[in-house]
Formats: sequence, C-alpha cells, structure tokens
Amino acid sequence: MKFLLKGRIELSGEIGSAKKPLDEFLKNADTSILAKGAPEGKGPRILKWTSEGNEIKIEIESGTHVRAHEALIRLKKGIGQELGKKYKMGARSVVIDEYEITIDLKQAPKKKFKVPFVESIDFSGEQCTIIFKNLNEEFILNNYIDRILNLISKKVEDQFYEGKAEYWELYWSSPEREAKWNLDPTEEMVKRGWLKQGPTKGKWFYKPELTAIFRAMEKIAVEEILQPLGFQEVIEPHHVPFDVWIKTGHMTGSPNEIYYVSEPKTRDPEEWEAFRDYVYVTHKIDKEELMKLIEIPNAGICYAQCPVIYWALSNATISDKSLPLKLYDRSANSNRYESGGRHGIERVDEFHRLEPVYIGTAEQLLELRDKFIERYKYVFNEILELEWRMVWVTPWYLQQSGQIEHEEAGEDKIKGTIDFESYMPYRGSRKESEWLEFQNLSIIGDKFIKAFNIKPQKQKSELWSGCSGIGLERWTAAFLAQKSLEVESWPEKFQKVFGTMPEGIELL
Repeated sequence: MKFLLKGRIELSGEIGSAKKPLDEFLKNADTSILAKGAPEGKGPRILKWTSEGNEIKIEIESGTHVRAHEALIRLKKGIGQELGKKYKMGARSVVIDEYEITIDLKQAPKKKFKVPFVESIDFSGEQCTIIFKNLNEEFILNNYIDRILNLISKKVEDQFYEGKAEYWELYWSSPEREAKWNLDPTEEMVKRGWLKQGPTKGKWFYKPELTAIFRAMEKIAVEEILQPLGFQEVIEPHHVPFDVWIKTGHMTGSPNEIYYVSEPKTRDPEEWEAFRDYVYVTHKIDKEELMKLIEIPNAGICYAQCPVIYWALSNATISDKSLPLKLYDRSANSNRYESGGRHGIERVDEFHRLEPVYIGTAEQLLELRDKFIERYKYVFNEILELEWRMVWVTPWYLQQSGQIEHEEAGEDKIKGTIDFESYMPYRGSRKESEWLEFQNLSIIGDKFIKAFNIKPQKQKSELWSGCSGIGLERWTAAFLAQKSLEVESWPEKFQKVFGTMPEGIELL
C-alpha cells in the first residue's frame, strides 16, 4: 500500500512567533511522533510543509505502518501540545485536500465499479488507485477511509462469487414415498377457490380452507417442536428501524428487498385537506402532493423476526439461569420484495412464519441443534410423512466473509446452516428436479451477539446465537405437493390435528 496526502492543519491563532518552534517540531516529526508503532525506517514521512496565518499546509507519504491520515491526526495533537503552553495556541481541525491511496488486490476485478466519497478509482491489474478530495476530520476519525478500502476489496471478491453455488453436502435423507399426485398445489387451490391473488404484488388472500391448514401447521410447530424444546413466545413490532438492520447487515446485504415505511409529517387535518379533496373528486392519488406530506423512510417492514429479538436484548447481560435463552415470535409477518422471482405460495413477498432464536454457549447450541433435528424428524416423518432430506450448506456470504471453514468429511460442523429440502413431484424426477428448501436450522456464531453487545453473566464465557425460521407457506407447499388437496389422502396424524375442513365461501 502507498498513501500520499496533501492536507491542512488549522490553528486557533496566528502562527507568528511560533513559526520557528513549529518548523523544528515538523522537521523532527518523522523520527519522533510519527515513528511510534512503525518498524525502523518504515514510518510516514513529511515531504514538505508551509505555514501562513493560522494554517499549516503539509504533504505526507506513508506505507501501511502509521498511514498518512493517521499521521495527520498525530501531528494535530502533537502541535497542540507543542504550542499550547508557551504560545497559548491549539490545533483546531485538519482537512485533507487530496489523498491518493494505492492498494494491492487479491485479483484483478472483472469490471469497474463506483464507491461513495471517492473522487476517482482506477485499476491496473491487481493494483487499485483511489483519490479522495476534501475530507474533514470527522471522516478520518469515523474510520470511513478503512471501510472504503475494505469495501473495494469486498466488491472485487463479490464479482468472483456472483452466481457461485453455495456449499452443499447431503446430511440425511428420508425413504422415498409414493406421491398422491403430481400437480402444482397453488394452481389447484386457485381453481378450487382456496386462495386468491392479493391486491398487491407477491401476496395472497388465504381463504378458510387454506387458513385451516396453516393453523394446523402452526399448532404442530408450537406443540411438537417449540414447546417441547422450552421456547418462550414473544410479540415484536412489525417495523424495524434502520440502525437495527445496519447492525445485522441487512442494510448492506438486502436493501433492495426491503419494504420501506414512511411516517406522516403531520396529523393536522388542514395540512392534508388538499390531498383528501383531490382523492374525493378524482378517486386517484396525487403522488406529488403525497410525497410532500410524508417523511423519508427511517424504518422498514419486518424482513425476518430475529433482528428485533436481538435488539430487545442489546447491551443486556443474560444470567446463567436463562441460558440457553430460547425465544420465538409468530406475530410479525415477513415482507421481502421478490420482484420476478415469485412463484405460488412458496415464494412470495409476504409470508407467515414462526422464528425461534436461541442464545447460549457453543456446547449448548450444538446440543439444542441435535434436539431440533430430533423434533423435526418426528414431525416430518411421523405427522406429515414427507419425503425430504437435510443438507449442510454454507451460504455464500459466510464463505466470503471467512466465517466458515469446512471441516473434513465425517467431522461435526459447527457454524453454518442445515437446510431441509422437500421433493416436489410436479417439478419432475427426484434426481433432476429442484427440491424445495422448506426449513432451515442455523448456528451463526457470535456475529449478532457482538453487534448488539449481548453479554453472559460469566465474563469469560462466549455466547453464540442461531435461528430456525418455520415458514407456514413453505411447510404447506411441501405437504400439499406430495399429499394432494384431498383430506382423505393426508396422513392420519395430520388429519387428527387438522380436524374438519371448513365449509369455505360459496360465490355465485
């Protein structure tokens, strides 16, 4: 890496008689204040400086040891101490007029890209040159420069992960089962009037028949999985502020899939009168007028329930008695903008699920994962009688971040995700068709624990967390794809939970 900086240090008064000691300080800075923390001869160098009025103009060159912007901050502090007592003068602020940084990448990018706050960015093979202009002290102290350099490296790496399949390894599979039919259950339910396409994209209106199936699935999830494992139910809000998603990574990982929430600027009826009158007369929305009356979004609709559960525990210390902590929410509907990827009830913009979140030591979570698998196997084998399999997967974002290292075959894997996949007969043969991922089970590690500063009672202990979202649409799609819509074709244990099919709605 190479750093070349042109900047200024503003003093609280005219330099005047302080010029000589100031020049002496800057002359010796390379071997004194700037040399600390760097190998001999490897620290930053002041190339030149000039001083006039209350301002020092300076050029600094450095490598990776005490980088030029860090050197500028050191000089500001050192000058304040040098001139403070005798000349009653301090250093007020620093400004970087131009900053050229050259970094080495692991590989040459496939295509060019832009990053915020950068004046220009150029690539030459595996070398990248970035130029900043007009950076203030807050920009330096908030560590934005390092984050931008990391972002550039990450964006290059992302280009080599685009379209790369996640790690996939078969973990366990059920016996093959004879399917009751090979039709798409969503299409057949639409024909029977069990559901209707919603009034907005990617959403469904579930009529009594399908709602009854959902409630049976929910009852099984609660009574056969969550309650036996000791989970306690919580109720969380549907709206999530941006600062929570910044901590979980959703605002960098999935901002293009979030439904955003805008609040009214005011409830004053007079402020809304023109808007209401226009709607009354035209039966249309004046969108320009509406935009004047609502705030810029500062929150979004629930994407997944776990972020708010972590938020509720932020900066808290969990007692040993409460570990492993086991909570779940089923109140907040999840919303994700799927664009053109929607299909049936299994890939929608709004879906309903129960999300258990668990926090404990690594040993506690591994034990809980085994118990989860035992309960899931009972439900999917004995109650729903599905043909399904479990696969060990490492999502690409965990591979890329270096959080996961694959163990040798046969060894237990710790952090990562187990996906549960169901055979969907209408999609084709078992070997060639795409199976539906209808359940997952994850141990995440300490990522969210650190992000929300959740602490154990024993300070030397290390807490991890995980989640296992139970989606009612996915469970139902997997079940009906194999068992058909005929109640008499369903397994007896599920029929017992389900009860009697509602009469439904007769429309003429």
